[in-house]
Amino acid sequence: MSMQNPAATPARLQRFDGSPVRVLVVDDERNLTELLSMALRYEGWDVRTASTGNAAVRAAKEFEPDAVALDMMLPDFDGLEVLRRMRAHSPNIPVLFLTAKDAVEDRVAGLTAGGDDYVTKPFSLEEVVARLRALMRRTAVMAEESSSMLVVGDLTMDEDSHEVSRGGDPIQLTATEFELLRYLMRNPKRVLSKAQILDRVWNYDFGGQANVVELYISYLRKKIDAGREPMIHTMRGVGYVLKPTS
Repeated sequence: MSMQNPAATPARLQRFDGSPVRVLVVDDERNLTELLSMALRYEGWDVRTASTGNAAVRAAKEFEPDAVALDMMLPDFDGLEVLRRMRAHSPNIPVLFLTAKDAVEDRVAGLTAGGDDYVTKPFSLEEVVARLRALMRRTAVMAEESSSMLVVGDLTMDEDSHEVSRGGDPIQLTATEFELLRYLMRNPKRVLSKAQILDRVWNYDFGGQANVVELYISYLRKKIDAGREPMIHTMRGVGYVLKPTS
């Protein structure tokens, strides 16, 4: 693992109040947490660590992090349970899973459970920083684009407050679901390919695993279209499109 070149360091992220962004690192490998903490503090971020699931859940409540780097395997209970308990307190907290190199089932399980991204061990410190930076941009820790109210049919999104509703009924979304819906709502009636969605929502090449797009589209459909006339449509062989109902 290596530190990134200071000359290549991008503009620092910060909270809207000007304070450093907060990252919680959860792993029972002490050397790994120390290295990650050093890399993240080098970015100017406020970092807290935890080595067990229980400690992670407590830290998430007290520290209120803007993002979490979470190991799948912990001494007391696994990362999926940590995610479930953290999301019960903070529904929109973005989570980057740290998984074993060959544990494909862990990566799938983590994304299915609502994790926002993952990296496999061994990884570079630069990669973890880049992934966490992308997650925090999605959750508007730093304003990069002008915010406004998006409206498509009876579906509304407040980009400032992250409030979403359809027909006046509030809809709770995770950070990644919100960013995916925002991209669709900014391009109504336009067919977006999986490659376009991966590039915009995940901000990097997802290693050919475009099925993550299908997975999150299915999540959105359950929340946006359930019991209503569908707005999210699949154009087979092309991509997806959001259309207002007639």
